[in-house]
Amino acid sequence: MVRRYGLVTLMMVLLVGCSTSRYQHHQDFTPPAIADIHALPEPQPKAEARSVMGNPARYTVLGKEYQVMRQADDYREEGLASWYGMKFHGHRTSNGEVYDVYQFTAAHKTLPLPSYVRVTRLDNQQSVVVRVNDRGPFHDGRIIDLSYAAAVKLGIHKQGTAAVRVEVLHPPKNKTERWVQVGALSDPSAAAKLQQRLQQQLAKRWPVTVTAPETGHQPALHKVRIGPVEEGDPLQQLLQQLQQLNLGQPLLLARHQL
Repeated sequence: MVRRYGLVTLMMVLLVGCSTSRYQHHQDFTPPAIADIHALPEPQPKAEARSVMGNPARYTVLGKEYQVMRQADDYREEGLASWYGMKFHGHRTSNGEVYDVYQFTAAHKTLPLPSYVRVTRLDNQQSVVVRVNDRGPFHDGRIIDLSYAAAVKLGIHKQGTAAVRVEVLHPPKNKTERWVQVGALSDPSAAAKLQQRLQQQLAKRWPVTVTAPETGHQPALHKVRIGPVEEGDPLQQLLQQLQQLNLGQPLLLARHQL
């Protein structure tokens, strides 16, 4: 019975990392100053699986129940940001990682852990990218608790709070690109005219280039190409436009074929 109670207590401590008093310091305090905040790299959003810890469907803190988001694709919210410091440094966050005041991280009540967000001050548009790996802040009116480094980057480490906008960021997709060759002409002036025509008719949405003839190759052809164009809908839209322009059958090329 004692062992089970201890396990439950441990899980709740990790879940509500910055709302308990398990830390060695009774009061929070400011960490040693950062010499050059711009020398610290902000995290780059990347695809990560949800943490095993810190993502219950629901949890309760201080008598209030919170529901963790299943998806946060369109999450955007404005409210107060605060920050937390040395009282929590070196202790476990809600998803089991170790809190480091000199990393760009944050605590949020309902975002999936981990998540990446951009936090922007509303008064001066300064922003910082942080990785959300903790739960909190459990104070009315506050929507995100920043690490000390993130607070310094936004310039709120002295005043304590600031009005911000929080937006979820998504990792870049692995996109493949193609080039579309629409002509191979021996007359350079004709190739240049086709290039100008395509630039106008495609509203400069994609680059249109003319490649110089390869040395020693006969006949000497000036190849008119559009690209790079992302595969998927953008490429299909381009091919439909070219079909309407009656330019014949275009040739699809990958980078290694250029």
